Amino acid sequence: MPPKLDVKQGTLTLMVLRTLELLGPLHGYGIARRIEETSRNRLVLNYGTLYPALVKLEQEGAIAAEWRPSENNRRAKYYTLTAAGRRLLARETREWNQVTDLIGAFLAPREA
Repeated sequence: MPPKLDVKQGTLTLMVLRTLELLGPLHGYGIARRIEETSRNRLVLNYGTLYPALVKLEQEGAIAAEWRPSENNRRAKYYTLTAAGRRLLARETREWNQVTDLIGAFLAPREA
């Protein structure tokens, strides 16, 4: 089994927003599970990091939340992507692509 990786600073927001964009409303545990599944369980997702990130995104208006019953009939807070969240996701995606392109230029330099 490959070693687990830590979530890098600034990437959790992108992962949360993209997960909600793809799957629609999810509770925190569902978001965490999907992120771990998508990473093929290579990420170490600290729940003490996820929930503050969700609160921050909610306060910023990127996601909305409502309490409702979960699949096992427990009360859970479900998060939904807002229009502001879609704009933030687009911006974060552009920035991430620019950063990876920049780092890629250093890891695989072309001949001058």
